[in-house]
Amino acid sequence: MTRTPPATWATAPAAWPLLGHLPAFARDPLGFLAGLPAHGDLVEVGLGGRRVFVPCRPDLARRIMADGRAFDRTGPVFDRIRKDLGNGLATCPHAQHRRQRLLIQPAFRRERTERYAALMREEIDVLGRSWRPGQIVDVVDAMFTLTTSVAVRTLFSSRIDARATAALRQCLDVFLRGTYVRTLLPVTACLPTPANRRYTRALAHWRRYVCELVAEGRRRGSSADDLLSALLEACDNDRAGMTERELSDQVMVLVLAGAETTSAVLSWAWQLLGRHPETEEQLFAEANAVLHGRAASLEDLPRLEHTGHVVTETLRLYPPAWAVLRTVTHDTELAGHRLPVGASVLFSPYILHRRADLYADPDSFRPDRWLPDAHTGRSSVPPGAFLPFGAGATRCIGESFALTEAALALASLAARWRLRPVPGHAVRAAARTVLAPRTLPMEVLARR
Repeated sequence: MTRTPPATWATAPAAWPLLGHLPAFARDPLGFLAGLPAHGDLVEVGLGGRRVFVPCRPDLARRIMADGRAFDRTGPVFDRIRKDLGNGLATCPHAQHRRQRLLIQPAFRRERTERYAALMREEIDVLGRSWRPGQIVDVVDAMFTLTTSVAVRTLFSSRIDARATAALRQCLDVFLRGTYVRTLLPVTACLPTPANRRYTRALAHWRRYVCELVAEGRRRGSSADDLLSALLEACDNDRAGMTERELSDQVMVLVLAGAETTSAVLSWAWQLLGRHPETEEQLFAEANAVLHGRAASLEDLPRLEHTGHVVTETLRLYPPAWAVLRTVTHDTELAGHRLPVGASVLFSPYILHRRADLYADPDSFRPDRWLPDAHTGRSSVPPGAFLPFGAGATRCIGESFALTEAALALASLAARWRLRPVPGHAVRAAARTVLAPRTLPMEVLARR
């Protein structure tokens, strides 16, 4: 066994007076973060007067994710996030997290996932049948339409038409961009700018839609076997159920997570496959052998091994939750350095997933890196180095749901269609709370 060397601490160079590293981060956040491990294992950066500590080693990141008391979702930034997004499972402070998770957990049990997968398959098949050979589709919009339909139908037993989906897509895009900017530059939230007015309108639209979902669920009562019904019936250890505000907050977060994050993963997957024909051909061969042109079901997933590895590798390169913030709540030590109360800690799986000492050829798309070794039965990736869903008690509760949906969608659509990149289009990541391509036009070609 090899001992883990002591973690090192450093301050990132080239800070501006007053602004710190904010200009570099705002200009190219992913490039800025990717360069931090060269300076140390825990790197201090300045973002407009705020001290932010960025862990660049998996063990440090896991400790931050596991210790909710010392690294909590508190402070002015989270107060603003909760004001807009609600006090749901993904935003609540440590003191409330256990109760909320206990209330939501039954909705993600294995038996419910089986039902959800059947509905996922139906919605994926609807999308696959709607495409025509030679059609140019914006894959970002198409995947959002799919995952929104899946989320609304599986979680809330409701339907959403194309017009409502497009409106929700635009609303969430504005909201996610606005949340990112407000977190980075809090002072901008108070300014009467056109962007802030768009943000306010988008938030109001989203809240109205959530209220409609909750009201419809209450009218149905317990007759529907969906997530909303489970939330309505849920009780904690004291037999207390959710308040109206708690229910609304949970639904807001679940719509966002169910629609936006999985669509981002699928969009990046199609973009990567379009640039790597050999990997794409492997995906097609597997879909041919397992599915024979039909949509995939939950029972097919164990045989769709390469498809699963494509999803995993996409999550490694482009984790949707690319930057996760925490606030230091009491004096604590990390990497041999004292962190003051009130400082921010920024955990980024994007950094960890591109370290050359953890992943061979880290910037390359290589799904085969996840194949188990013939002798050990494990992949070559070090244990604990893959953290797209976080870690500890706050690990994403919908992980299994998201992985199931992504694999079913990728395999089912690949069984019928090939998506070719449109020449001359440069794919860029949007600076938002969720890491997704801005646009991704691709040509739809029929497969035999």
